[in-house]
Amino acid sequence: MDPSFFTMGMWSIGAGALGAAALALLLANTDVFLSTSQKATLEYLEDIDLKTLEKEPRTFKAKELWEKNGAVIMAVRRPGCFLCREEAADLSSLKPKLDELGVPLYAVVKEQIRTEVQDFQPYFKGEIFLDEKKRFYGPQRRKMMFMGFVRLGVWYNFFRARNGGFSGNLEGEGFILGGVFVVGSGKQGILLEHREKEFGDKVNPVSVLEAARKIQPQTSAAESK
Repeated sequence: MDPSFFTMGMWSIGAGALGAAALALLLANTDVFLSTSQKATLEYLEDIDLKTLEKEPRTFKAKELWEKNGAVIMAVRRPGCFLCREEAADLSSLKPKLDELGVPLYAVVKEQIRTEVQDFQPYFKGEIFLDEKKRFYGPQRRKMMFMGFVRLGVWYNFFRARNGGFSGNLEGEGFILGGVFVVGSGKQGILLEHREKEFGDKVNPVSVLEAARKIQPQTSAAESK
């Protein structure tokens, strides 16, 4: 066999492999392979069962959270995640303005492991509840697996949070993506629904505040009829 022919063949294989890797990397940084989200309806959210995190937990329907004054609700991907802690701190920075509007701030988690929720609390200035059936992460539950670690946007989010002084751990399930909801009072409906598309894809706090300002407390709604 001609050695030059063999060498050319190896170079072709190598070039093909590099091309395939480059194409895979390119596609991984588009939205082609991202899980598609399905918007929640108010009826879907209202029927979700939540639990308090007390020693003797109380189970209640999620609609209690926003029935009178609406609510801002964060569905936390993983309490120990430093990206989730960063978003929690961003939302908590809105707490004084939300208090002025009379709109409460809540979070839901999908599991309670050791002191993870307790350790998350310093970053989040609202009540936290347990969503054991992970329904706030639906109706169509979305996951990001290891593909997330080759996305440039994710690495940008990593560095942004690290530079902001946030740290975390690897405890718990962290592949099911979370989100943020702003829900109006009574039957006013969902005013904002942000679905995390990749690790660290935060909601815009300005958008949250704008949606919260549209909430009509039940008393005001009744008076306007």
